[in-house]
Formats: sequence, C-alpha cells, structure tokens
Amino acid sequence: MSSTVTTGAKGRTGKGARPSRPHTAWVLPGVLFFTFFAAAPMALAFYLSFTRWNGLGDPEPVGLENWRKLIDDPRLTQSLTVTVMLTVVSWVFQTVVSLLLGVWAAGRQRNRAVLSAVFFVPFLLSSTAISLLFYALLDPNFGIIRGDTLGTTSGAFLAIVFVGGWQFIPFHTLIYQGGARQIPEVLYQAAAIDGAGRYRQFFSITLPQLRNTATTSTVLMVVGSLTYFETVLILTQGGPGTDTAILPYLMYEAGFKSYDFGYASAVATFLVVAATVLSLLLVRLTGFGAMRSTREGM
Repeated sequence: MSSTVTTGAKGRTGKGARPSRPHTAWVLPGVLFFTFFAAAPMALAFYLSFTRWNGLGDPEPVGLENWRKLIDDPRLTQSLTVTVMLTVVSWVFQTVVSLLLGVWAAGRQRNRAVLSAVFFVPFLLSSTAISLLFYALLDPNFGIIRGDTLGTTSGAFLAIVFVGGWQFIPFHTLIYQGGARQIPEVLYQAAAIDGAGRYRQFFSITLPQLRNTATTSTVLMVVGSLTYFETVLILTQGGPGTDTAILPYLMYEAGFKSYDFGYASAVATFLVVAATVLSLLLVRLTGFGAMRSTREGM
C-alpha cells in the first residue's frame, strides 16, 4: 500500500524534498544586529579615514592624506611586526595547550565535567578584570614575582602572551573537546586491535580528524590577536618604549591621545581588511570551505 506525500504551504516533506528556507522574520533580528553594530561602524570608520576630525565639529575631507600618512608612518612597520609576532606566538601557545586539554576533557576521566567547568571559568571574566589582576600580580614592589617583568621587552611580551592564553585557552579547549567527542570510537578500536598505542592513536587518528576544528580555532585566534587591546593597554601601555605597541594600540593613541580620529579610522580600516584577508586565506589554504561533512571523522 503506497503512501501519499503531502506538500503544504510551509514546505515539502518526504525523500528528496528540499528543506524549507527560514522565515524572513527569523533572519531579520540577526541582519539588523549585524547592520547596526558591525556594518554601520565599519562604514563610518572607512568614511572618517578620508577626513580630518578631532571629535568636535564636522569632519573635513582630506582625500588620501591619512592613508599616505599611514604608509609613511615608521610606527606602522614596528606595530605590524609586533602584532604578527604576538599572533604567531599566541597561536602556538594556545593551540598546543587547548588541544591537549580538549582531547583529555573529551575522555572518560573521573570528575572530568567538574574540572572542565573549572577550566572554563577564566573565559567568563572580562579582559579588563584579568589584566588588572595580573598587573597587580606582576607589580615589581608588591607582586608575587620579583623583578620588573613588565619593564623588559621580553618580559612584557611574554606576559601579554600568557595573560591572553590564560583567558582564551578555555574557549578553544571547549572547541577541541567538542571536536574530539565527534571522532568515531570505531577508529580507536580498530587501531587498538592493530596494536597502536595511545600516542600512535593521538598522532594518527586524533590530530588528522581534528583538522576542521583546528582551522576554526586558528581563524578565531588570528582575528582575536589582531584586535587584542585591553591587555596591552593595562599591562604595558605599549611599552617598554614602543616594544609592545600593536596595531590596535596605535589606533588608540591616534584617536584618544592625539585626537586624530581620521588617522585612527585609517588604522582601524586597515585592521579590518587585514583580519578579513587572513581569515579567507586560512580557510582557502586549509581547504576548510571544501569539506562537506559537518562531523569530524565522517
């Protein structure tokens, strides 16, 4: 006895039917939020990058003056170098630690859920609160570490890397934990039958199966490092000297110290373009966009 497939006004059902598209009312809040809090500010910053404005009165159009100033500014090269170094070192540090913690948290250890919740606590705190906490801990007079850690170039740089990792490693740990839990158990069972130990299983099964997860985590880390600001402002103020003055801090100095919001907008626009290009390159080079499966290992 055959059954009849009913086609309603809200969509089709049955094998081979296309899934119904989301209703416009469901998408509208997200579109409005993105427009007012992302697209509109970026468009305004792009416009201001072609003007001279001190925050008062009307912006004065100056053409490409701010962009020529940005290209000729020797601080741009230094800030870009510091930003790239911070991004690379932070990526290595956070990826290694969060990957190991995420794979461990995906196992069946006792009290795993409790420890995973404890590990996630730093991510719930604001960057400002965390930076103030570590600024007090690293104080040369009253801190727990003797010596002026933030007064040296290497000390200040490593402090920024550590504080950033302490806050964001829990988030990336959660990402790797979710990815590791999606790996089919049958792969490990087959490897165990073939005599593969725990370390061989990790490098031959776990790491390859987490390629999608690693790409997602990497994109978030890179974009986050390019927009890093609060920790640098509170811990080092770009110092010692200008050794930790990253691009967002250069934007802050131009806008809120020199009141040159036109030049600050040029730096901000440059940051948005750089972050977008790097994200697209990572997705392209890793082949993440061509992977159809949404489940690791399948």
